[in-house]
Amino acid sequence: MAVGSIVEYIDQGRFICTVCLQDKGNRLHLLTPANREVNLSPKRTLLVSSAQIDVAQPRDLLLQKLQQIEMQRIKLKEAIDVKETWELIRDEEEVFDHRYLAQLAFGEDATEDHFSAVMRALFENNLYFKMKNGLFLPNSEERVQQIILQEEEAAERAERLEQGGKWLKEVYGGKDCQAPDCEEDIIHLLVQLALYGADADEFKYARELLSHAGIKDIRRARDLLIRLGEWEEDEPLDLLRSGVETAFTARQLEASKQLAVSGFSENRREDLRSLPVVTIDGPKTRDFDDAISLEMVDGEMRIGVHIADVAAVVEEGNPIDAAAKERASSLYLPGRQIPMIPKDLSQDLLSLKEACDRPAISLLARFNQDGLLLRYRFTTSIIRVQRRLTYQEVNENLLKQSRFQNLHRLAEILRQERMDRGAMNLSLPELEVDRDADGTLKLELVPQDSPSRMIIAEFMILYNQLAARFCLQNNIPVLFRGQTQPTEKLPLDEKGYIYYVFQQRRKLSPLQISTHPKPHSGLGVELYTQATSPIRRYLDLVVQRQLTSFLAEDIPLYSEESLEEVRMSVEPLIKTLGRIQRNRLRYWILKYLGINRGRTLKALVLDELKNKYRIVLTDFLMVTDLKRQDGIIFSRGQEIEVKVKAADPWDDTITLEYVS
Repeated sequence: MAVGSIVEYIDQGRFICTVCLQDKGNRLHLLTPANREVNLSPKRTLLVSSAQIDVAQPRDLLLQKLQQIEMQRIKLKEAIDVKETWELIRDEEEVFDHRYLAQLAFGEDATEDHFSAVMRALFENNLYFKMKNGLFLPNSEERVQQIILQEEEAAERAERLEQGGKWLKEVYGGKDCQAPDCEEDIIHLLVQLALYGADADEFKYARELLSHAGIKDIRRARDLLIRLGEWEEDEPLDLLRSGVETAFTARQLEASKQLAVSGFSENRREDLRSLPVVTIDGPKTRDFDDAISLEMVDGEMRIGVHIADVAAVVEEGNPIDAAAKERASSLYLPGRQIPMIPKDLSQDLLSLKEACDRPAISLLARFNQDGLLLRYRFTTSIIRVQRRLTYQEVNENLLKQSRFQNLHRLAEILRQERMDRGAMNLSLPELEVDRDADGTLKLELVPQDSPSRMIIAEFMILYNQLAARFCLQNNIPVLFRGQTQPTEKLPLDEKGYIYYVFQQRRKLSPLQISTHPKPHSGLGVELYTQATSPIRRYLDLVVQRQLTSFLAEDIPLYSEESLEEVRMSVEPLIKTLGRIQRNRLRYWILKYLGINRGRTLKALVLDELKNKYRIVLTDFLMVTDLKRQDGIIFSRGQEIEVKVKAADPWDDTITLEYVS
């Protein structure tokens, strides 16, 4: 695998030095020194180093190391006299590789940095050598003179700027006009400029193009793309920059269709279709990967937690598995869902839909009336969901149905046991973004501590911790999740719950995913893994495959080494998706506030800094800054009111003022 290798390639006439974050076989996912992530075919690589960097380290350290390597290679490149090298071998009618030329320039001890320096120098100064397939052919003296005299490209460039600038000027002015022959190149330039600004590969050329159109502000590139119909008004730029796949290929869709038609085998599955199984989710949920059941028998509470058996249909290494791995997780954005697995599987065959027979991995656990776990087991099963319920329906009927009351009572016992072991309840409401029929933007905080949500949360935690225990007891290699104790545990005082949560979260230790079991302090459990969302999270699917292999009396599919490889491949992408999700939510908040300029908002002071205060807007739970005003002093935890003066979601800026 190329993960961690320094990979160099040429793009838009520039030598690009990157580190490989993921090796997807037919594509490499790379990070540039400008903190830009790109996808590249292995065929386009020029140099791939043998030395590797740990891509799991913090992004700033990874970028620092990459930038150091690039600067070293640039420095070595500048020491090369290309003409002098050419004069040594110009009469030899043969091609030379970079290793030979590096040894010619630097001696026998030339390293990979020297190889890169030679390739950079000869590529940038293309007067004396012709490069083809990574090899260099000295130009003849006649050819050198021809190149010196060539001016055609400059003339062509000038013509393209003239035509493109004229076209964009008319488009920006609202006129309907015919696109020039260079339309595709111009669109590419606008996209690069809108995504990367001054870091765009052809920034100077793109800026010159806008200048020919009479446009000085490069941010207008985005407006042009919208007017041209290339982008939507609220195009997710973070998503475009990330290189995350947003659509499945024709081959992947065909493979998904074949799996959906083939169905699943019922052999060696325990028939649990008689159990009173229900799903409890949001009203807009379409991919149901968990369900629960409860029976009261002889004074016992018999709980079933049933998870969609994705592993029964999506085998390791097939096209759908590869597609899921390169996505790492489903991505849920306001108004848009990017599934990890195609919809004919994730929302149909694999989804625990009402009144449909479905394969599952079921946890069957027995508790006494006091909530004491008596015994449990995992089994491959066939289930049939009797009812699809929403969180609201369960909450409204909690006092009317004993089943819901018993589920809630047991969930409360399980939560209290975790709290007694040191778990911390740091949940906050989730912000939901929606639009009315007339297009009006709506933002609403949805509480996450309702009885129905607590029921599902506690039984998923139960499943995951028992799955971790089961794997450890049976020597099944698995990816455990752990978290060491926070650096400090803060008290919940008069400053309120929201202030407490934001401050305590800063003290938490980072989550660790490893093949070695560790306690999870945040959840208050000794062992933990995640296997409850295999439709939506790839690492959950990996853990599920380990469970199903054991239950089928087969050798576990993954060794500890291969699990670690999967983790290193997937974990960076999971962090990227998390960042995209947070930034996208912030985009919609800023858009809403921009529409509602002048509105007064409630806020809570988190920190007092030199020239500003860090506050949280409590109606949206968004952290932002408030500039200090003369004569006004706030204390941490103080509730205040602020007014929105300006907000721009594209530039990620907001200006607030204190309301006296």
